[in-house]
Amino acid sequence: MKITEYITATIDRLPKGYIFTYKDFIGEVNNKEAIIKALNRMANSGKITKVSKGKYYKPESTVFGKLEPNQYQIVKDLLEKKGKIVGYLTGYSIYNQLGLSTQVSNTIQIGKNEIRSSFKRKRFTISFIKQKNIITKENILLLQILDSIRLIKKIPDTTIESACKRLIAILKDLSKKDKSTMIRLAQKYPPSTRALLGALLDLSGGAVLAVPLLNSLNPITSYKIPGVSKVLQTAAKWNIA
Repeated sequence: MKITEYITATIDRLPKGYIFTYKDFIGEVNNKEAIIKALNRMANSGKITKVSKGKYYKPESTVFGKLEPNQYQIVKDLLEKKGKIVGYLTGYSIYNQLGLSTQVSNTIQIGKNEIRSSFKRKRFTISFIKQKNIITKENILLLQILDSIRLIKKIPDTTIESACKRLIAILKDLSKKDKSTMIRLAQKYPPSTRALLGALLDLSGGAVLAVPLLNSLNPITSYKIPGVSKVLQTAAKWNIA
């Protein structure tokens, strides 16, 4: 089978929107240059679409036009390295998913231990949020929630009051174990995040668990988060004004 025929047959088996590189074809074909040339020819002909240098996908056509890959596919090379999770979608990338905003942003935010400068990838701006905790598959959702609490003032297309109500609902659905883990993870977040998490837990079945959060805060420090006191009756207990 010729290289182009092999590549075409392999791409046909890939799901639409899956982003691939020449490495996906190494094995049956060991000629890197020939694979790259074949992929570029296919991109120029419109059979596949180029996302960025060396990255392609098979577009899915609908009555509304061609669909782009989901955000995970766009940045999956930044989220995993040699099978190990090194980052996760957060911020603007998950507000809609968590029900905190109706907007879908062109900015893809990634939580990582080691961050870098923002850059463009097609129409998307890729930016990074520093995560001080070890990132694992099991704690990604908890880190996403903590990031949302930390950045509550920046969530688009909502109010702080509405965001708090939604966060209470999210926290209520978590198990006692997950709430305990979140409290442990929160120790590496700013005091204002710990205070707001504590106030949210007071109303979502985690008041007793939240004691370590209260003990971690300076009792004479106050946190200005406008609108919180309208929703969280215990805001004053956490020095939130």
